[in-house]
Amino acid sequence: MKRFSSLKTVVILLLGFLLSITVIQCTKTGILAEQLNRNISPDSTVFAAFYDFTKISPSDAVPDFNDSIVSKGVQSIIKEYCGISTCHGGPINPKLSTYEEITRLVVPGNPEGSKLWNLLTTNDLNKAMPPVNATHEMAPGDKLKIYNWIKNGAKTSPDIADFRPAAIRIITTGCTSGNCHNVATSTGSWARKGLIAVTSADTTTFALIRPPSVTYYCQLSNVTLRNQVWNAYKDSVRKFYSDTAAFASFRPYKTFSTPVVSSSVRGSLSSYDDILLDINYPKGLRSNSTVVYSSNGNNFYVKGNNLNSTSSLVSRIDSTMLLANPFTGVFATSHQGDMAYSDGGLTRNDIALIKAWYFADPNIPDIWKYGIGNAGIYKYRKSGTIIKK
Repeated sequence: MKRFSSLKTVVILLLGFLLSITVIQCTKTGILAEQLNRNISPDSTVFAAFYDFTKISPSDAVPDFNDSIVSKGVQSIIKEYCGISTCHGGPINPKLSTYEEITRLVVPGNPEGSKLWNLLTTNDLNKAMPPVNATHEMAPGDKLKIYNWIKNGAKTSPDIADFRPAAIRIITTGCTSGNCHNVATSTGSWARKGLIAVTSADTTTFALIRPPSVTYYCQLSNVTLRNQVWNAYKDSVRKFYSDTAAFASFRPYKTFSTPVVSSSVRGSLSSYDDILLDINYPKGLRSNSTVVYSSNGNNFYVKGNNLNSTSSLVSRIDSTMLLANPFTGVFATSHQGDMAYSDGGLTRNDIALIKAWYFADPNIPDIWKYGIGNAGIYKYRKSGTIIKK
């Protein structure tokens, strides 16, 4: 009886093994293919580089803490899933270890037309790579990196096409969190002051608690009024600074803080357009705390020289650099860098990405990168090297 029981156990185990083989083979031949979807939705904001290490430009002679991006690159992803020593990194062709080998399966700029991408996403499980029965499906985040790398040209080194989407996402999601640098907060002081026709239902109050202090923000929550006010404000700022004499009447009355409102209000960084506004016309100049100009009985808090600034987007996030006032050329004696820890906690990779985008973006004027006549407005605290074009 005991022998019969042992034989029965062996038979059951054998049948179980054969069944598992059948399931795997059925899956591979497509019988169960409808249960697996290997596609992903593209996301251009995921930063992708071929190598794990990217030294950004500009960077100090000896790269400082925020001068490099360290993130798993396409080469390492391919090696992890495909290029192991027993597969395409060993005896199996095609080899997938070097840039030259990997790009043989790629059409730069066209992921959908690239064999590599099709193998990674196809639901034809006889062609799928890595093989489904290897039980090591590529993570969606890794697939996105490969997609973006191909889409942006399959380069050995990243450029503006890679930096900009990722940097803008960091700013628009990180700096606007906690109701800080968003449009609702930026337009709130207009609502509080009553310069537009609003009711209490159009506004909300947000309390930012940083013990032991509490800061209250008035937010314009009526979306229609909010967009109307913010777009009109941006138009006025750009018109005024394009020719402060000819367009003096466009000088905004707006200030983001006292004495117009009793609560602190910050400038919006909710979109690429908002960010460019903040770079070209820093909030500190658009929101002076005292009157800088009077006309016909009206007091204005907006300064007339958009270059006479002691703060910039880059200097507010990177403590390794000092800013010179672009108008006077006088360098600060201490770093700012407060947004790196006060507004969401930027990592070193985040800061390096933003800097790489900032200096590569042709939509940011050279005067806000290198100063008047390439005199330089940024210098490294450690070496004293001034960044010039």
